[in-house]
Amino acid sequence: MKKQWWQKEIVYQIYPKSFKDSNGDGIGDIKGITEKLDYLSNLGVTMLWICPIYKSPMDDNGYDISDYFDLAPEFGTMEDLDELLKKANEKGIKIILDLVINHTSDEHKWFEEAISNPKSKYHDYYIFKEGEEVPNNWRSVFGGSVWEKVKGRDEYYFHAFGKKQPDLNWENEEVRKTLYDMVNYWLEKGIAGFRIDAITFIKKDLTFKSLESDGVDGLVKCTKTSRNQPGIEEFLHELKRETFEKYNCVTVAEAPGVLYDELDDFIGENGYFSMIFDFKYADLDVASGSEWFKRVPWTIKGLREKIMASQMAIQKYGWGANFIENHDQPRSTTKYLIDQENNKDAIKMLGAMYFLLRGTPFIYQGQELGMTNFERKSIEEFNDISSIDQYYRAIEEGFTKEEALKIVNLRSRDNSRTPFPWNSSEYGGFSTSKPWLGMIENYKEINAEDQIGKEDSIYEFYKRMIDFRQNSIYSNCLIYGDIAPIDTKNDDIISYIRHTENEIIYCYFNFSQKFVFEPLNIGNKKVIFNNLKEFEINEDGIVLKPNQALLITV
Repeated sequence: MKKQWWQKEIVYQIYPKSFKDSNGDGIGDIKGITEKLDYLSNLGVTMLWICPIYKSPMDDNGYDISDYFDLAPEFGTMEDLDELLKKANEKGIKIILDLVINHTSDEHKWFEEAISNPKSKYHDYYIFKEGEEVPNNWRSVFGGSVWEKVKGRDEYYFHAFGKKQPDLNWENEEVRKTLYDMVNYWLEKGIAGFRIDAITFIKKDLTFKSLESDGVDGLVKCTKTSRNQPGIEEFLHELKRETFEKYNCVTVAEAPGVLYDELDDFIGENGYFSMIFDFKYADLDVASGSEWFKRVPWTIKGLREKIMASQMAIQKYGWGANFIENHDQPRSTTKYLIDQENNKDAIKMLGAMYFLLRGTPFIYQGQELGMTNFERKSIEEFNDISSIDQYYRAIEEGFTKEEALKIVNLRSRDNSRTPFPWNSSEYGGFSTSKPWLGMIENYKEINAEDQIGKEDSIYEFYKRMIDFRQNSIYSNCLIYGDIAPIDTKNDDIISYIRHTENEIIYCYFNFSQKFVFEPLNIGNKKVIFNNLKEFEINEDGIVLKPNQALLITV
């Protein structure tokens, strides 16, 4: 694959509402991000992905946009953003923003005009159906029908997500052109690109036929009819041609529902996007990302198989965005390590396992500290609309309140959205007043101040790991090299090789609490990376200690 500038980046995802509050109102903001650029630069970050900061009523924390050209006042002003772009650039840090073009807020002026004047052109900016009955039995991603009745009229509008997030009508050419003009405005402003939200939802099954129900509510999930539908390729080709292709920008697609044999269209040489997130291993503990109460048993062997299948499929066609956490996922420590969620060696091993895969690594805020899930005592403590929906759906499906709360605690998106703990003071140094969302219970033990400069801390490990990928003699292989699985017979080991034509690195990660032997019949074995202080190698192979990450070359 031809080398691209974005392959070398280290991306750090910021959830602005929870990163740093600069003005004491309990909500993180743009100036707060600017304040912490030194922290990010010191870690080794080269790019920030900032979740939506556009004007929004915040029903879905910014993913419901009411004005694409203005900022939410709680986050700051356009001058604040210009200052952030300037100061980040001075530190060699690029910035990408979220691009949310499947839907708007119901408080966007387009939708307000569509509702108040059904004969206006804006009525065709959205998807409406006339009738006295709900048009079909499709279920929204956040629960309930995808159809919301318009007050005072026999008419319904479509929303794949929350009812305050009406879907845009991509069949309307004027809608598409208007969106492209907006995308180009932001690229002209100097951002480096976009993370593109829910992009596979822009094309619907235009028959709008009901399907067989898959739940006791009589509904069927709309992902079967409103995600990655035939014909979406025409929209995505046009989007790229009219926007991204005109700039040397990076595009990272949130594209659930894409099959591996379709990856060439999405990230191939002429693909729609630079890289893609693959959620198949992120959602291995549930039947689907939108049905948390359908828990699925999993093993490290199963995780290994999903990761390597993903890596080999993406490598065949293009480039991937590697992650273990984001704003829609619980903390990786709790999800993948379970009873070892507070074990520093295990957290470091997990971090190295995903970080050194082929692709651009993404770090979510707080991941570099080893933050864990919370344990909320009541559904009233949750902010996330998806968590609240899943709690009541679980009860509807026959779970007790206690069981439903346990399920939501495990998967809630609020787990990753708790305010960032900068120190152990009240509110963790995030704010001088009560934050918009409750702190994680253990922030006095897990916070940035307690880890910066501490040799064995998770933060310092991430810093060393980033430097190893970016600046060591092995960087070319670790960044641009290919990947292949190592055929291990140990079910608790994830192992792979990174290689170029003249270099090979053997990578082993022990998820067990036992010593494990791995055969490795090569010449003079040289350990080049190790998360523990000691290692054991011999002529026949290596002995991995519990929670050990070991990289070996010759």
